[in-house]
Amino acid sequence: MLSGLREWFWNERLWFPEGLGWANLEDRDGVIYSKASDLWVTLPIALVFLIIRQVFERTVAIRMATAMGVKEKTRVRVAHDPIMESYFRITSKNPKQGEIESLGKKTGYSERHIQRWFRRRRNQERPNQLKKFKEASWRFTFYLLAFIAGLAALIDKPWFYKMEEMWAGFPMLPLLPSQYWYYMIELGFYMSLLFSVASDVKRKDFKEQIVHHVATIVLISFSWCVNYIRAGTLIMLVHDASDYLLESAKMFNYAGWRKACNYIFILFAVVFIITRLVIFPFGIMHCTWVYPVTVYRPFFGYYFFNGLLFVLLCLHIFWAVLILRMAIKFLPGNNIVEDERSDREETESEDDMDAETPVKNGAVQNGHSPLNNNHHRKNE
Repeated sequence: MLSGLREWFWNERLWFPEGLGWANLEDRDGVIYSKASDLWVTLPIALVFLIIRQVFERTVAIRMATAMGVKEKTRVRVAHDPIMESYFRITSKNPKQGEIESLGKKTGYSERHIQRWFRRRRNQERPNQLKKFKEASWRFTFYLLAFIAGLAALIDKPWFYKMEEMWAGFPMLPLLPSQYWYYMIELGFYMSLLFSVASDVKRKDFKEQIVHHVATIVLISFSWCVNYIRAGTLIMLVHDASDYLLESAKMFNYAGWRKACNYIFILFAVVFIITRLVIFPFGIMHCTWVYPVTVYRPFFGYYFFNGLLFVLLCLHIFWAVLILRMAIKFLPGNNIVEDERSDREETESEDDMDAETPVKNGAVQNGHSPLNNNHHRKNE
């Protein structure tokens, strides 16, 4: 059964135009082509990225945070309460009014105390500024270096200026060393992101990020296997063009450099719109959707590849909406651009900054002061 499934999956009628197949991608006369077996090297590369990231965040990122003045807010830790802790972990982290009243009856605490306890407990689980800064600085470093390397690898290629050239001679497109390493490093990095997603800062678009990582990995892997490498390198370059700007804006945001954050964010928004909503759909996708059918009859691989690109385009539109929402908030003169995907830390009033000593059953009950009321409870 597995052998039959394997034979069906690698059927060249699925992935190549009529009259072409895997035999056309066999190495000959010193010309090397991409092979599916090459992708195994991305697993150790992903592992190396995870190790490098740990070293980077504990050394370079820490020094960058110190130099930029990243400061941590002192968080008040809640006193342990088994009833509320169990409710927090099992039932709800944000109880409603009726649930708060029920907890008050079980614990003897006032509603205000319970609300404060849950607010502080939620804040304890939110990632601190330093963690978010280290994560952003790691991604900024990779995306910037990847964009520079990708630009250097493509700047002298004819398909960089005339995208129709990405199909010239398809599928017999010779593999260049720069293309090999660009692919392997990018794929290894995205696999490392997928492996570390459980420990990374979780944002409101967590599910969309998972879809993006999976779609990107499948897209890169598929384009490599069927030798869509010229289109693949252009797609990766377009994505890297704006990512490092977003991560740098986050870094300045966490460091409190508000003007720098806002200016970089505006630059990011412009580059994002141009690359993801103009060049990507009207340049690259036009050449992958319209041009091939003028040369070959449509085949399954053609639809599959463009389907993956359409998924990415939908994600681009989703994120563009978030970007525009942030830009609208920025235009009236807000002091800082907030990341719409972030789970913001909840602030406390001056009264909430009092000592954590619990006051049971409210400040005054039945005409008794808290002290007298508590004494009365003990006698019961």
